[in-house]
Amino acid sequence: MYNNIVSGVFNMCVQNKISCLRFNFRGVGSSTGSHTSGKGELSDVKACVDFLINEINIEKIIICGYSYGAAIGCSVVNFSKKIIGYCAISFPWDFMGPKYKKLSQTKKPKLFIQGNRDTIALYENFENHYNFYFDPKKYKIINGADHFYSGFEENVAQEVSEFYHSIAK
Repeated sequence: MYNNIVSGVFNMCVQNKISCLRFNFRGVGSSTGSHTSGKGELSDVKACVDFLINEINIEKIIICGYSYGAAIGCSVVNFSKKIIGYCAISFPWDFMGPKYKKLSQTKKPKLFIQGNRDTIALYENFENHYNFYFDPKKYKIINGADHFYSGFEENVAQEVSEFYHSIAK
């Protein structure tokens, strides 16, 4: 939650008065609990969505996740009609297996951000995975960026901002 990409996107949201929620999965940082290889983490995201809907009365939710957070977060896209789309930054399809790819399939708007030097969310397999998804979808390749996007934080945050404004009307 406090890495350069998540912080960059979060700070862009705050600066632009876009309501946002960021959190660590169970067992990460100061979060309690233990990692559960996805099952509990999916429940964590659903609990956040429920909180936003039931406690804060949010009407439109866009999920934005980075790496493992992209795979897990985007996989709850069909959990609620109030989730209107997602942004996946370096979705690690090859690392996570087909389950999360299938769960993240939707006819809601999607943005995929990928570094062309990413060796974790393998860039050379990006197009094959991207083509699996239904429209509407789009992607942005960040030339020169690896999985950690050092020096490209503003580029990533700008892409997320433009996507947000394009679907949150």
